[in-house]
Amino acid sequence: MLRFLIGIFLVQIATVALVLLSPDLQGLGWLRLIVPILVVGVFAAFWFHSLAKYRSKNEVENLKGQYLKEKAKIQLNAERAKTRLVKQTQKQIAREAKVTHTKANFKVGAAFSAAIGVGALMLITELFTFGLLTLSTAGGALGGYILRAKRDGGGLLSNDKIKVISDKSISNDNKKL
Repeated sequence: MLRFLIGIFLVQIATVALVLLSPDLQGLGWLRLIVPILVVGVFAAFWFHSLAKYRSKNEVENLKGQYLKEKAKIQLNAERAKTRLVKQTQKQIAREAKVTHTKANFKVGAAFSAAIGVGALMLITELFTFGLLTLSTAGGALGGYILRAKRDGGGLLSNDKIKVISDKSISNDNKKL
């Protein structure tokens, strides 16, 4: 704003100086006065135009910078929310899988305990051969279950934590597609 005010004052000073310096203002004398005043006015107009253009260009650049900062901030917040949601979902899946494994292990353990109990009851009630057969069958089945659990990394004797998919592997899978 100050630059425009200075320009206006300079144009007025130049006009007053030209009027005061002109010797006679009769006939063509006005023409000799009007031409320099118009030249000063045209140069002032170009100067004002360049100032306005420079100012608007700076404003556009500032707005672009603010837009890019806001856009980056929104993308960062969206990525954080996505990561947080993926982690929460993975924790919930892991929790549900753990509960499911616990219930399944309890049911399998109860079934083997019942089979061993029936075998022991038959031994006690003097059905010795049938009792030994039941006990050996239950023991073999339990051994097979334990062997499979160790081989698969889960089941009755699993001490391993449930593996959770990381968000990096998800994004890598998306990049491959």
